[in-house]
Amino acid sequence: MGMMEKIDVQTSLAREYLTFRLGDEEYGIDILKVQEIRGYENPTRIANAPHFLKGVVNLRGTIVPIVDLRMRFGCSSSEYNSFTVTIVLHIGQRTIGTVVDSVSDVMEIPADAIRSAPEMSSAIDATYIRGLAQVGERMVILLDIESMLMSPDMGLID
Repeated sequence: MGMMEKIDVQTSLAREYLTFRLGDEEYGIDILKVQEIRGYENPTRIANAPHFLKGVVNLRGTIVPIVDLRMRFGCSSSEYNSFTVTIVLHIGQRTIGTVVDSVSDVMEIPADAIRSAPEMSSAIDATYIRGLAQVGERMVILLDIESMLMSPDMGLID
């Protein structure tokens, strides 16, 4: 089996997503971007950073910016409790931590279960929504986390 055929087989398979909650909504991101999931720890604040950039933590020698996705998406409450977690993502050459209310699970979502998101005003720019997946009773919003975190308004790239 040549290299090309292998790649084709993989792209046709269902993708695995890590799902997490922000407020009442459930979101999913490509599991391949996830480096680890950690409990929330207070980061070191940075002066003049946008309100959703909580600061930085030192993760085994790497300085990692911590973005509170709840504040980024304008969720009303963003209290920190025992369920609050930081999902550490590997995006391009960067490591970025994102704070979410809780992590649900890892689920495989077949491509045919994903619908494109309707055009509507929401807290999230539609360009960052890959699609909506109906999984049993649950509606999961699939985020293009990479383009969202790399967007200029996040202030994470030079």
